[in-house]
Amino acid sequence: MNHQQLWVEPIGGIITARIRGKCSEEILRECQDRVIVLAKDTLQVKVLYDALEMEDPGVHLAILQQNIDSEAWKEFGSMPLRRAILVPNSRIAFLARLAFGQFGEGSYRVFYNDLTQAVLWLEEKV
Repeated sequence: MNHQQLWVEPIGGIITARIRGKCSEEILRECQDRVIVLAKDTLQVKVLYDALEMEDPGVHLAILQQNIDSEAWKEFGSMPLRRAILVPNSRIAFLARLAFGQFGEGSYRVFYNDLTQAVLWLEEKV
């Protein structure tokens, strides 16, 4: 897949962000911006990142996501997000943990090809 595609939309009580194909710094920043705008507008804190069809972004983009996330939390920290990351394989799972793990295991969880379990986890009472 050599084209980029990004969708960010509320589905029920969950903000869903889906990246297909090759990821870039611009796509990551746009995704984060759109998730935050929707979270503020809807007061939803549950986010599903669907990376099932995303190409391996590489370590540099995972670290960039850490930085983008840190910047966003400074602005948005009073309303912490609960994030489920849906991945196709262990390589992308590793990168997802690197990208989102800085705020602790309770704020995110990685799921291998299991949309149902990801949604159930997001819907759990914390």
